[in-house]
Parts: sequence; structure tokens; C-alpha cells
Amino acid sequence: MIKDPWFTVQQIDNQTFAISEYGHWENVHSFLLLGVKKAVLIDTGLGIDNIKRITDQLTNLPIEVVTTHVHVDHIGSHAEFDRIFVHEEDKDWLVNGIQGLSIEQIRKDIRRDITLHTPESFNPDTYRPFQGEPTGLLNDGDLIDLENRKLIIYHTPGHSPGHICVLDQANGYLFTGDLLYDETPVYAFYPSTSPIDLVDSLERIAELTDVSMVYGSHNTLGLEVSILNEVKRAVTYLRQNNLARFGTGVHNFDSFSVKF
Repeated sequence: MIKDPWFTVQQIDNQTFAISEYGHWENVHSFLLLGVKKAVLIDTGLGIDNIKRITDQLTNLPIEVVTTHVHVDHIGSHAEFDRIFVHEEDKDWLVNGIQGLSIEQIRKDIRRDITLHTPESFNPDTYRPFQGEPTGLLNDGDLIDLENRKLIIYHTPGHSPGHICVLDQANGYLFTGDLLYDETPVYAFYPSTSPIDLVDSLERIAELTDVSMVYGSHNTLGLEVSILNEVKRAVTYLRQNNLARFGTGVHNFDSFSVKF
């Protein structure tokens, strides 16, 4: 297995790898899914170091980047790849900048609580998120055929307008981006987020069948599928108590939490 000073590579199966950044407080995961003639990289991390150095060691296949959403910690190495895809509702953020976040706040967040040595190329004072035109746009229900596996795109807005989840049908892996993870709250309290949409999106993924494992983009790598039953109960609770609105705070459940 690859040893690297910044990235931690973990093999999920022979054709699926998590590329994690545990040296930063956000504990970000990106995922490389190998196909027959091409590979898909779900997100490109923080951009503190170049994730392409890792993907080049894992595969010689051409790589297409599938963006779960356009936030700093998911588009960090987008500039290193030729083919980038994003949901149409997040395209404007990719091209023109992330709504509601100043460059000062972005630089403050990117530099704090770093526990590993960073490369000389990383300067938080000049750090700037990727901006550029995507190769193409993703829509709800799109199918990415890798021949040995098919990936289904689900539009799951709330955390961002164009947030998506990706289901690997062959293996039952559900990649949930920032819609669902554990340990720290799922965020929908910024003006650019939507608490109601987030709850609707949680309900949608909770109803999916043939899911074997849930892979969020932060914290614990791999969550048992039983968390989806908990999500169903959480959705009911949030709706019945009129909590899916700005300012209601953090709502804790057994395995995850949300903040509105």
C-alpha cells in the first residue's frame, strides 16, 4: 500500500480506494473507483497537496472527476484533471466562486488544526479554491457506465444547491458527500444552504435499496447501512417538530447530527 506524508490510502476492495486527509481537522475522504477503460474520482480533496500524485500510483486509466458539491474541501485538486463533472446547480459556484464564503474565511479554515507536515507548495496566505468550466454537467438519474460497475447520480440538494450522491450499483456503495457522515454535524445553516431540501434529500437516500455500505466524505470511513434506518426516524422527528429551518441549532441522533 502507498505510504505518503499527507494522504492516507485505504483499499475498500480491489477496484475502490479511499484517499483521505487525516492531517486536517475536516478529515476529508475522496474516492477512486476503477472501471474497465476509465476511472471515476469522487472529489479531489482540500488541495493542500496534489491528489493526482496518489491517483497516478493507483491507476493508469484516464480519470473523470465527479464532484459531489462545490465546496473548498471537495475541489482542491480539480485543476490537475482534464475531465471534471458537476451538477448544473453548482456550476456557477465552480466557475465564479463559492457563494457566501469570503476568501479570508476560506484561508482561515484551510490553515487551522493541521497536524501533519504540509508540502512547501501549500501557502494558506495565497490559497485560492479552484475556479473553472466543467467538462460536463450531471443531472439526477444520470448513469455513468464503467463496464464493470454502473454509477447512479442522485441530486440531493440542501448542503449546496447542486449536491449529489453516487450509488455504485455493483457493490452497493453509497457515496454521500456532505449529506451524511458521522462525528461532526452535517451543515445546513449557511444562507446558501436549505434545511428543508437537506431533510428531503436525507429521506430520499434513506429509501434507497440494495445499499451495502455508506461512505461519507468526512470522519469515519464507511458507515453500516443500518444508519439509513436511523435517518428515516430522524427525518420524521425533524418534520414533526418543525425543526428543518434556520436557527434551530444542532440536532443529535445516535450516529449522526445536523445543524440548521
